Amino acid sequence: MAQSPTSRFIRHVFWPRWRTARTFPPRVMARITQAVAKAEQGHGGEIRFVVEGALDVLPLFRGETARARALDVFSRLGVWDTEANNGVLIYLLLADRDVEILADRGFNGKVTAAEWEALCGQMEAHFARGEFEAGTLAGIAGVGELARRHFPMAGETANELPDPPAVL
Repeated sequence: MAQSPTSRFIRHVFWPRWRTARTFPPRVMARITQAVAKAEQGHGGEIRFVVEGALDVLPLFRGETARARALDVFSRLGVWDTEANNGVLIYLLLADRDVEILADRGFNGKVTAAEWEALCGQMEAHFARGEFEAGTLAGIAGVGELARRHFPMAGETANELPDPPAVL
């Protein structure tokens, strides 16, 4: 269902920071960190989870989408900067309950857009029911499975991206 620009603007501008912290309290953040570490076992891929409560006013006026913001975060956090070009960003914009999964070029031709969209849809379905922890953990496990399929472990690999989630 399409949302009006006005309702989106109001939702973002009046999004309190405490709401993000309540949705992802420290115990949930610890579980997400453990899930990322576990999902990265058995393959050479790197996973980064980022949650952002709401966009600032200027990006809202410009009509910035969750996808555009995810691209900026992907670059800013250096998810693209892994040796095998196999970093994956799972970005959640809470005010929109929108998930974007961006994968580095090492995944090109290996994982289809439909597979990434299916994972996003699975996560968003959980979020629509208020199941933020379950949705996040399911998404991380799904990305880990895709990485395991396409980047099997080839000896010892370094952990190139931090496992703890980022909150913007």
